[in-house]
Amino acid sequence: MPISRRQLLKTLGTATGAAILSGFSVEQNFFHIPLLSAENPLYKKPSKPITVVTIGAGARGNVYGDYALSYPDELDVVGVAEPISLRNERYTNKHKIDDANRFTTWEQVFTRPKFADAVLITTPDNLHYGPCMAALKAGYDVLLEKPISPSEKECRDILALAKKTGRIVAVCHVLRYAPYFEKLREVLQSGAIGEIVSIQHMEPIEHIHMSHSYVRGNWHDKNATTPIILAKSCHDLDILRWLVGKPCKKIVAMGSIKWFKSENAPAGSTDRCMNGCAVESNCPYSAMKIYYRNRQRTYVFDLPEDKEKQGDYILEKLRTTNYGRCVYRMDNNQEDHYIASMEFEGGITANFSMEAFTSYDGRRTRVMGSMGDVVGDMEKFTHTDFRTGKSTVYDNSSGDGHGGGDWRLLRNWLQAVSQHKPELLTSTIDASIESHVMGFMAEKSRKTGRIESVRV
Repeated sequence: MPISRRQLLKTLGTATGAAILSGFSVEQNFFHIPLLSAENPLYKKPSKPITVVTIGAGARGNVYGDYALSYPDELDVVGVAEPISLRNERYTNKHKIDDANRFTTWEQVFTRPKFADAVLITTPDNLHYGPCMAALKAGYDVLLEKPISPSEKECRDILALAKKTGRIVAVCHVLRYAPYFEKLREVLQSGAIGEIVSIQHMEPIEHIHMSHSYVRGNWHDKNATTPIILAKSCHDLDILRWLVGKPCKKIVAMGSIKWFKSENAPAGSTDRCMNGCAVESNCPYSAMKIYYRNRQRTYVFDLPEDKEKQGDYILEKLRTTNYGRCVYRMDNNQEDHYIASMEFEGGITANFSMEAFTSYDGRRTRVMGSMGDVVGDMEKFTHTDFRTGKSTVYDNSSGDGHGGGDWRLLRNWLQAVSQHKPELLTSTIDASIESHVMGFMAEKSRKTGRIESVRV
């Protein structure tokens, strides 16, 4: 059986495999960027655990909260606010939270005098602003899930209050903390490719992910949540701004719903996949196949722990929730393809493409410079130097969330909070506001058809 280049590299060892296949020079351990060790020169062990209240105990709340289970000397989750009782109970039990610190709504947290160092805000997009403003007024530091808010005014309000109170606010632009992107930025900023001239960057959402989150799921209605350019791609706008290292001056965007609409519904399809749909067995978006037969993305159902009961529970959810509806008959309004072109200070251009219809995920990036170029796929990138003809491969395949960025972001934030130094943050509230404004202007351009200026 033939094997891929990546498989061969892993089998033979990176340096040997690369030499055999292409003569590439590979710098071993180039990606030895400390994730959770004191080898990082900026790391300073907290004198005591930072105490936090988690507001929103869904998927992201558990990703960040789980850090405390592995590193209890750095993080202690002492409170939770979550309206779904099963999530509230499970989170409480996991972190051994006192009953007095359990809340149903975020508002209830702030009826109490301040009882922790900080809050983690991992609520739905349209519920970021209220708890963040309340937390800042109460004297808490904040880790805020992206996007900051669906409203540009609310984003600026949060920035202004953070400045006024002197509290630390970090936004979860986790890609900045992925070793892949850290090394890519280091190479670009070092001048290894000369002057950056242009960037092409693609975010392949992956077709099942698109149907799950943005057609059937929590973000299917941009008016109730956030436009997809912010909900999904504010990471990418932020990364482009970070890689270039200069402000974006103008942006133009286009996008629409090409496929997930009623006129594309196959003959014989029904309102729900389990209601006698004639094409269900061959449909790539079949809810029965995705959730019931393949058991993909079932975390949204808060399944019972008894596995024998899970099948019936999933079927009930497919009968009663949007996750069982036909993707062509949903009331979705998020674009399934979206492109944006940007010009940065100094004439640097960037093209961004968000694509739903891919069989794969993981960002793809090409950077063109005056003295070299870079081609990468979020697991590895290849730098070619025009002056020497030498190509160097940097490989950092990672199974961690967001390329290893989730917990590295959290540790960075804990460092900033424990040392009271917001300058330690890689992703500051100021930088996050800038990329959000890029997103707001992209959406405005998409609607008006005009090139929009980006003013922060």
